[in-house]
Amino acid sequence: MSAEAWTTTLVIISFILYLYVGWRSRVQDSKGFFVAGQGVPSLANGAATAADWMSAASFISMAGLISALGYDGSIYLMGWTGGYVLLALLLAPYLRKFGKYTVPDFVGDRYYSNIARVVAVFAALFVSLTYVAGQMRGVGIVFSRFLQVDISTGVIIGMVIVGFFSVLGGMKGITWTQVIQYCVLIVAYLIPAIAISLLLTNNPVPQLSFAFSDIVPKLNQIQVDLGFQEYTQPFANKSMLDVLFITIALMVGTAGLPHVIVRFYTVPDVRSARYSGGWALLLIALLYTTAPAISTFARYNLINTLNNQTIEQINQLDWAKKWENTKLLTFDDKNGNGKIELSPDKNTSEITINPDIVVLSTPEVANLPAWVIGLVAAGGLAAALSTASGLLLVISSSVAHDIYYRMINPGASEGNRVMVGRVMVGFAIAIAGYFGVNPPGFVAQVVAFAFGLAAASFFPVIILGIFDKRTNREGAIAGMLAGLSFTIFYIISVKFYGVEPWFFGISAEGIGTLGMVINFIVTWSVSLFTPPPPLAVQAMVEELRTPGDETPAIEELDEDHLD
Repeated sequence: MSAEAWTTTLVIISFILYLYVGWRSRVQDSKGFFVAGQGVPSLANGAATAADWMSAASFISMAGLISALGYDGSIYLMGWTGGYVLLALLLAPYLRKFGKYTVPDFVGDRYYSNIARVVAVFAALFVSLTYVAGQMRGVGIVFSRFLQVDISTGVIIGMVIVGFFSVLGGMKGITWTQVIQYCVLIVAYLIPAIAISLLLTNNPVPQLSFAFSDIVPKLNQIQVDLGFQEYTQPFANKSMLDVLFITIALMVGTAGLPHVIVRFYTVPDVRSARYSGGWALLLIALLYTTAPAISTFARYNLINTLNNQTIEQINQLDWAKKWENTKLLTFDDKNGNGKIELSPDKNTSEITINPDIVVLSTPEVANLPAWVIGLVAAGGLAAALSTASGLLLVISSSVAHDIYYRMINPGASEGNRVMVGRVMVGFAIAIAGYFGVNPPGFVAQVVAFAFGLAAASFFPVIILGIFDKRTNREGAIAGMLAGLSFTIFYIISVKFYGVEPWFFGISAEGIGTLGMVINFIVTWSVSLFTPPPPLAVQAMVEELRTPGDETPAIEELDEDHLD
């Protein structure tokens, strides 16, 4: 069978499995819909967390960006992996002990303020919609190439599938679907990596062949011969300061991502939260230690296959023509010599490779069997859909639980709360689909914006909310508004209005670090000059940091302390 036939077959089989699991896991109660009944085993939650966190950016785009940026692309490895460690060890157990459903729920109760809750909901919606746009874009790219439909149609197909098991099964259905999706994506990532490693280095372990074979020196020499910097040359594409800022933004943004944090609410207790964090880190490491090898293999093969080839030779490459149809791979014989040549100068380079196609095209470039090509496509879809479904639940719970139930209609029945949640999933899918068709950048770039927004909004108020009982509602509200407003303004002005990065050349992907610093300073300063939190809140924070089961909710506060 052809690659397209294998892709269609494997995608249909995997989608049927996802829909079946979603149907079997359907729920009617709000606890099952929002936090899977808080009964998910640690290993299963670890796999679901890994799938939820390793999005289309990790599977499809991360190795592509490392391949394009070389050494500087390590910001994604360091930032995302370090951020997950930070989240699992520093924040998740305390948030699980708090015993709420969502991050805005924590913010609203910890800072005894519905205004703080609304600001947190706004931040969660902004972060989640930005993030989910990248996932929908990834779905569209996979379908565009392997099912030979346009990207818009691919996005719509993905919207329908993810909407089905999100609306039907809520967090319970999503959790067990994500367990299956993790298995699909990790197998799809490792099989071609092992095969290509064996072909290029005679070593079947990608991590070892990357570190101990001659593949990296060969690629360095090829790059130099073509006029590029060495692949391993530090800070060739980004300044040292920008690399630092982006890494920090990705790290603390990971620790503030609401769709990852909510996964730790789905386990029975604090101990299970710690164990599921450990399992997730192990399962994530399987892909993240493989990504540098995949990026190196892919760039080596792409250069050797495409550079200095004649137009006739390019046209004989079936995979190249099909990727060219997606407009994510382009050829232009600018000097008219009949050959296609790669150059570090974008004005003279005759090959343009979108980083989002690197992983998906790698099995074809290496002439691997058609079923491997189809498996990689199915894995890319699994990565995108697993994260998209988690983000949709964050959007749904932010409105249905934190706004509708906690503020508008506290007496709402279970059925009403679940219905509002399902309606919000529909709205979120429509918005995500629009930005999937009209994205503001590469998949990983779009996702990086979400991390910056999470860093600038959630991380400081969560950290201070757990470890500093003096931080109050006035400080939290002012800090979130200041950090989020500055970061949004900088990103929009730089990415959409052509403004040059004016803060020491820091890119839009890294400005979330400065937004986080602003949030910390404003929160701390305002808290010092305004009344301390009520004694009940301070006692709750003390209890939150002591070993034990869930922290009791604050039963009653003096009206003078409520906004």
